[in-house]
Amino acid sequence: MAYPNTGLQIGGTWIPAESREGIPVVNPATGVVIGEVAKATLDDIDRALEAAARGFPAWRAVPALERGRRLRRAAELLRDRVGPIARLMTLEQGKPLREARIETLAAADILDWFAEEGRRAYGRVIPARTDGVVQVVTRHPVGPVAAFTPWNFPINQAVRKVAAALCVGCTVILKGPEETPASCAELVRALLDAGVPGDALGLLYGDPPPISAHLIAAPEIAKISFTGSTSVGKLLATLAGTHMKRATMELGGHAPAIVCADADLERAVEILAANKFRNAGQVCVAPTRILVERPVYTAFVERFAARAAAITLGDGLDEATQMGPLIHERRRLAVEELIADAEAAGGRIVTGGTRPPGRGSFLAPTVLTEVPTHARILNEEPFGPVATVAPFSDLDEALSEANRLPYGLAAYAYTRSARSAARLGADLACGMLGINHHGLGLPETPFGGVGDSGHGSEGGPEALEGYLTTRFVTTAT
Repeated sequence: MAYPNTGLQIGGTWIPAESREGIPVVNPATGVVIGEVAKATLDDIDRALEAAARGFPAWRAVPALERGRRLRRAAELLRDRVGPIARLMTLEQGKPLREARIETLAAADILDWFAEEGRRAYGRVIPARTDGVVQVVTRHPVGPVAAFTPWNFPINQAVRKVAAALCVGCTVILKGPEETPASCAELVRALLDAGVPGDALGLLYGDPPPISAHLIAAPEIAKISFTGSTSVGKLLATLAGTHMKRATMELGGHAPAIVCADADLERAVEILAANKFRNAGQVCVAPTRILVERPVYTAFVERFAARAAAITLGDGLDEATQMGPLIHERRRLAVEELIADAEAAGGRIVTGGTRPPGRGSFLAPTVLTEVPTHARILNEEPFGPVATVAPFSDLDEALSEANRLPYGLAAYAYTRSARSAARLGADLACGMLGINHHGLGLPETPFGGVGDSGHGSEGGPEALEGYLTTRFVTTAT
């Protein structure tokens, strides 16, 4: 499949990119423009709003069983099309082809899970205090949803929002990522091909601030769901609050990873390195601040740095590639600035910190030590292939540093002690904690953070809450 120009989808009609002002799409591995994505006009946004409002009564009336069947059919289409879709994702996003395939297949699993969970949006009967009174709680779809998704996981960030909304009867306007539009569009295409009406699922691209402001303020929209940076999330949450709109916010993180002296060191090194440098570190739940108990600190640093240095960089289409480029030059430069600031503050580069020769927005996997806590990289989410490693003397010190920042998305810990594991589970301020492995992001498990990492969940039964209203009906017979 050649890389296509990507259009908009409004009311069941695909609007070709050639009919609108285009935004260039760049292959980050080569720096070459490979296509364009259509830029939505104000009229396009208004027509998408009209379609979502028009489609809501009809889609909510479709039985949950039938809505689920269509989502499961879309899941099968994604599995059938995984090869071409993964290639598009690698071309536009840079991640290795293997990771792109995993993401596409994971999206199919998410569709399957929500297809079934939508059938379980149960109400309840409350025993009355008086004879002849029946008290019932019912759940109803909140209405049309505006969903805003980022480029780092072009399909999986979108599918969580879209599947949760559609399975309970909401319609959705998906504002997709301009950097990675084609793979996101293939998710929408699979859902439409599976029988989801065009009025129930729209797709827009364009200039994010005006699209966001227009959609959130529109009276047709009942809820927003956003994944992205904390700074932008706070702006959108403020705008949603002004208009009394529900909002789910999956925002930035700065995940601590605590490695105790009694941990299986080899296991900790292998899992932390794999998850730190996956998708070139452009993962909101990636471990970024690694805290290691002093007796094993030196050994951990040596092994972790060696593991990072051994990672093969390259074009994601090359089967030998283990880590691709960052999404664009701006991201690479931003990460390099954080590394330079850390070094200027007294930090030491153990490995990496350099740009390999050649084209593309590549940056070698980087490990920093001796970084003071006032350095930017210990206070700002790096969102790139760089990790800091620091020693700690006891669990109190580790917890103090781990909880120092206002972020609270994911955290990780490695220990053989049940007592330490219990303490970490109780005292780490985070929405998700993995102990001795990284088992986050499954369809059936909650996915969300606390503090500046947002609110609400995008996984598990909890994900449906933001898309449902609760109605209490009390009847005297």
